[in-house]
Amino acid sequence: MDTSVYILLILLVTYFFIIRPQFNQNKTEKKFKAELKRGDRIVTVGGIYGTINDVNNKEGTCIIATMAGKIKIEISAISISKTTKLNKKK
Repeated sequence: MDTSVYILLILLVTYFFIIRPQFNQNKTEKKFKAELKRGDRIVTVGGIYGTINDVNNKEGTCIIATMAGKIKIEISAISISKTTKLNKKK
């Protein structure tokens, strides 16, 4: 009886500290990806700052205007990280 309580406790800790946060992160990434629109200022994970010129959800790509010109980038789950600081109106 004693060991089954420990096993159950380990499973609960695993769920609440590993599995559940991953589900929440996936949900927020899907929401973020769906909300990308023209004019959003973004930072890619690779450190490229730019503004979205076009989003093509069918192909999974977007065109980003940077200081160096326009770049066509494939949108992956975590390839673009938009910060609220960049999109706030001054």
